[in-house]
Amino acid sequence: MIPFFVKIKCQLGKTYLVANAIADAEIASEIYSTSGDYDLLAKFYINDDDDIGHFVAEKVQVFEGIQDTKTIITFKAF
Repeated sequence: MIPFFVKIKCQLGKTYLVANAIADAEIASEIYSTSGDYDLLAKFYINDDDDIGHFVAEKVQVFEGIQDTKTIITFKAF
């Protein structure tokens, strides 16, 4: 399994709607509200042979209320 994170910027007033929709879809292992330029940070896992870009485009960016995303690919857990 490949872990990666996605920072999610939401439209004004839509952060909890987006967070709940992602949680209900059961595609993220963890979802956090954050301060700063992005409103949410979500951790995902995909199979080794799956494509992160396709996953983000087809499974994450489709939720109503998402304005922007930034994907963080991880390499090693310590």
